[in-house]
Amino acid sequence: MCEEPYGLLLSQFFTQDTAARAGLIHKCGTSDPYITSLEYDSRGVKPGSLFFALPGAHTDGSLYIKDALKNGALAIVHENEIAQKENDIVYLKVNNARKAMSPVSASYYQHPSKRLRVTGVTGTEGKSTTVYLIFQLLSLLGKNAGFISTVQHCPGKGEVLWNSEHQTTPEAPIVQRLLKEMADNGCEYAIIESSSHGLSEKTSRLGDVDFFSAVLTNVTHEHLEFHGTWEQYRHDKANLFRALERYKGAAHPFSGDDSPEPFGVINADDSSLQYFKKACGCKIVTYSPSGRDGDIVLENIKSSPWGNWYSVFLPALNKHIDIRDRLPGAFNSANVLAAILAVNGLLNIPVSEIAVHIKELKSVRGRMTAIAKGQPFEVVVDYAHTPSSFKTVFPPLRARKNSSGKTKCPRIISVFGSAGERDTQKRPQQGKIATQYSDIIVLTDEDPRAEDSMSILEEIAAGVTEEKNETIFERGKNLFLIPHRPDAIRKALSLAEKDDLVILLGKGHENSIIYADRVEPFDEIKEAEKALSEMGFN
Repeated sequence: MCEEPYGLLLSQFFTQDTAARAGLIHKCGTSDPYITSLEYDSRGVKPGSLFFALPGAHTDGSLYIKDALKNGALAIVHENEIAQKENDIVYLKVNNARKAMSPVSASYYQHPSKRLRVTGVTGTEGKSTTVYLIFQLLSLLGKNAGFISTVQHCPGKGEVLWNSEHQTTPEAPIVQRLLKEMADNGCEYAIIESSSHGLSEKTSRLGDVDFFSAVLTNVTHEHLEFHGTWEQYRHDKANLFRALERYKGAAHPFSGDDSPEPFGVINADDSSLQYFKKACGCKIVTYSPSGRDGDIVLENIKSSPWGNWYSVFLPALNKHIDIRDRLPGAFNSANVLAAILAVNGLLNIPVSEIAVHIKELKSVRGRMTAIAKGQPFEVVVDYAHTPSSFKTVFPPLRARKNSSGKTKCPRIISVFGSAGERDTQKRPQQGKIATQYSDIIVLTDEDPRAEDSMSILEEIAAGVTEEKNETIFERGKNLFLIPHRPDAIRKALSLAEKDDLVILLGKGHENSIIYADRVEPFDEIKEAEKALSEMGFN
């Protein structure tokens, strides 16, 4: 954290250039207040704050300007006209208050990304893990790095903190503040989990971050409730790669003849490979988890609950390298390949030197996290919550159970739901995919928000009963709709027999369940451990 209180006079950061980038229409007020924080929630305003009155889906920030002023705000960024203005307050009317947050925040924190080599990681799945793997590899190779992810963040010097929000990419003031902390802590590198929301022009959360490199894990069906179409979703993710052009044209302290050039890393197996290549005018390197063409190609993988053994092939060197990781889930090998290429490009060191550290990498909490309390069956917690992530997680688990050699094939008992006020088209798809790999399905709350819990579960169940498989799903027999998640977990565990696998999907690392009128504290891992203890396992 910054050791000294931070603040600037408004005139020191809201310059003519910043005003232009923020879309300033009119400034009212002649004072030059000393601003000590940037806030977009009136409840967080303190004496000396600049408050952004943001329009929202459920309310309007303009309604809270009085609260912000009462709490000590000295400047207001707003879109709507304000009839009655207070003396000694500076009012900054802009075209779009949310978009204005990005350039204003970057200027306030003195453009910290220009003091770092920033890597953005985007994709539908694997972002948090890949961010964490890159961070760990840089640290193991002696570099001071920081990161921002859905699960955690690190401001540098090895201090890793938990992210208490359900927001992959924070709002611009938080992003810029964290980047400043990293730069002030002597970080050379920063890795940011870059969601499609954060990359969208609608929010511009990352619009003023100078990215040096970009990583794409994959692009599949997700967040259409925000982007509108799959094409727009893909376009917004590609903004990360377009941003590399901005870095090429700017002066940075890392510039020099020996400095690596900006670059992109893309999953060669993804159908959008060529689209993202065209979006980027920089060098692109690729990895292939399926063993096809790429700059690094996965071969001969063997997986277990405790990690993976595999070799990779480097066509340019005609070289094979054996790798051992301790990351549960065969799909994590793809995240490892992406991380290797990212670090290789950042440090310009051989892949073989990076690969020796793979066995030291730790997994992200809530990503294929095994829970062992002495029970005779497996319990795993994972964050998978999209159709494509289901297709990634389920097949290797099913294959492992089918090849167990047991007289009676162990069963897979799946517990999951689907978020409210989010993409509704994926719900029956989730149900269909789960039926192909599960023997018992328990549907439950994820984050219903303002939607009716049972209505969401019914939409998923429609996909379960529609799909025709060898296993026929009947309610009360092998299909259960139990909105209250703790009860759903206990039901699944009560049905588990020796060698079965209970997999809890959708919550992962998160620490709450969001309803219309409340946010309930909830930790999936702790809840499962508690339920097992109640069953007599310790």
